[in-house]
Amino acid sequence: MAGELAHETPSPSTFRPRYIKKWRVLLNCHFASSIAKKKMGDGSAPLPVPRVAVVVFLLRGRAVLLGRRRRSIGDSTFALPGGHLEFGESFEECAAREVAEETGLEIDEAQLLTVTNNVFLEEPKPSHYVTVLLRARLARPDQEPETREPEKCDGWGWYDWGNLPSPLFWPLERMVRAGFDPFPPQASPEVEK
Repeated sequence: MAGELAHETPSPSTFRPRYIKKWRVLLNCHFASSIAKKKMGDGSAPLPVPRVAVVVFLLRGRAVLLGRRRRSIGDSTFALPGGHLEFGESFEECAAREVAEETGLEIDEAQLLTVTNNVFLEEPKPSHYVTVLLRARLARPDQEPETREPEKCDGWGWYDWGNLPSPLFWPLERMVRAGFDPFPPQASPEVEK
């Protein structure tokens, strides 16, 4: 059934939605947890509780929307719009709410792409995020982004996927370097005829 999740050899940290043809998950659970135990597990400070973030690859042609962060984690790096998942919210609802709050844009056709596990040990405040990444399009193509939270972002812009700005927020940079492609696969010419 469309939209249902099918599990193939499920584990606590990964799942594979049936409707995603190209599926890649960048996880470092075991590695990150062993580092966290070594660095913070000595009883000197409580370990941070993992949080869930929803992040959106908002696409326009071959461009993606990025903003320059103004936060303690990843300050001055370029990142995708997104934020914390609220209680009872679906991933798609969170994506639409966060994009509207941050940019004033309305989105459509949100689709789950992948999930990443990001542990920030070297930041001023150690944190751990399970990040759900979706792909979406503008609900109306004539919309332009606004900087609605200037304390969190210096501004938004459309960047060609083949010419992204620098520096990227490290979870995004890691995905780009690994060859991740947020764009839907193009239909073959035989299918279009």
